[in-house]
Amino acid sequence: MAIKILNRRKFNKQLAKGIGAASLMSTLPLACTSAGMKQDKQLGIALVGLGSYARRLADALQETKHCKLTGLVTGTPEKEKTWGKKYNVPASNIYNYQNFDEIAKNSAIDIVYVVLPNSMHADFSIRAAKAGKHVICEKPMAMDVKESKEIIAACEAANVKLGMGYRMHSEPYTQEVKRFAKEKTFGKPLFTTSGAAYKMRGNPDQWRLKKELAGGGALYNMGVYAIQCAIYGTGERPLAVSAQEFKTDPEYFKEVDETITMQMLMTNGVVANLQTSHNMSMNDLYVSCENGWYRLEPAHNYGPIKGVTSNGVMDFPVVNQQAEQMDDFALHILEGAPNLAPGEMGLRDMQIMEAVYESIDKGGKRIDLDLVEF
Repeated sequence: MAIKILNRRKFNKQLAKGIGAASLMSTLPLACTSAGMKQDKQLGIALVGLGSYARRLADALQETKHCKLTGLVTGTPEKEKTWGKKYNVPASNIYNYQNFDEIAKNSAIDIVYVVLPNSMHADFSIRAAKAGKHVICEKPMAMDVKESKEIIAACEAANVKLGMGYRMHSEPYTQEVKRFAKEKTFGKPLFTTSGAAYKMRGNPDQWRLKKELAGGGALYNMGVYAIQCAIYGTGERPLAVSAQEFKTDPEYFKEVDETITMQMLMTNGVVANLQTSHNMSMNDLYVSCENGWYRLEPAHNYGPIKGVTSNGVMDFPVVNQQAEQMDDFALHILEGAPNLAPGEMGLRDMQIMEAVYESIDKGGKRIDLDLVEF
C-alpha cells in the first residue's frame, strides 16, 4: 500500500500531531501568524564563503518565501563582482573577511549563513552573533566540542537565534521517518543501519583533506548524516559508541580519516551500525522494528529521496531541501515556529564524533556518552 501525499501543505496537515506540528508551522503563510497579524517581511540572508555549496544555497534562495539573499562575504575579489551581478546583490552588501564586522550596521541582513571551511565556523559564527545577526552554521558545527559551546554561548549572549545547516529535517521523507519513530508506527525500533559516503577524488590539496582546516575527514563531512539518521530514524538517544577506522588509500587521506565504522548503543536497547567514507558510495537508512521496517535509499542526498516500508512505497513531493531549510529557520525567527535543527543538536553531534575518535584511538573501546540535553 503506497503512502501518497499530493503536496506539502496536505502532508504537514497529516503530521499536525507531535513532530508534524513543526512542519505544519513552517508551511503557514506569513499572513497567518500565531498572533493573527499580518507579517510580510522576508528576512535577508548573507552567505559567508562562496564555494560550491554556497552556490546551491544562493540558487535555493531564489525559491524561498520567507527569506532572500541580500548579502555576500568572500575572500575572493572576483567573486564579489560575479556573484553580485548574478544574484543582484549591491556592492554595499558585499563584504570580505577583514571588514565582515561592519555587517552589524546593515539592516538589510538579518541572518548570516556560515559556509566556510570547518576551521572558520566558530570565528564567523561568533562574529555574526556579536554583530546582532541570527546564525546558520553549516555542518559540522566546529572543529571540536569546545568551539561548539562557544558558538552557542555567543548567540545566547547576543540574544540571536542559532540553527544548523541540517537540511534533511525540512525534507518530507525524513519528516515521515521521524513521525514513524515518534508514534512507533511499526512498533518499537530494534536495530538500525545507515551509511553516508562518497568517493572523493581530485585535488589532493583541497581543504577537506587538511586536518588544520577540516578537523576531521569523512566523519565530519559525511558521518554526521549517518549519526543523524540513527537518532531521528529511531527516536532514541545514544548512550555509548565504539568505532574503527580503515584506510585503503593512506597517501591520499594521510591527514584525515577515510573510512569509519561505528556501533552505537541507544536507549531501549536499540543498536545502530553506521558507516562513513570518502572512498566508497553509501546513502541509506534502514530501521527494523517489532512489527515492520522502513528504509530510505537514497536517504540524505540533495534529492529525490526514495522510501519504502513493510507496508509499501512512500510517495512524497520532491522539494528543494535548502530552500525549505532556510524558510523553516526564517519562520522560527519571524513566528516562533520550532527550530528544527538548533545549535544544541550540532553540539550533540560534535560530542558523539569526538567520542568516535576517542574510541578509535583506544582500539575500538566503548565510550560512554554524556550528551547535551535539548
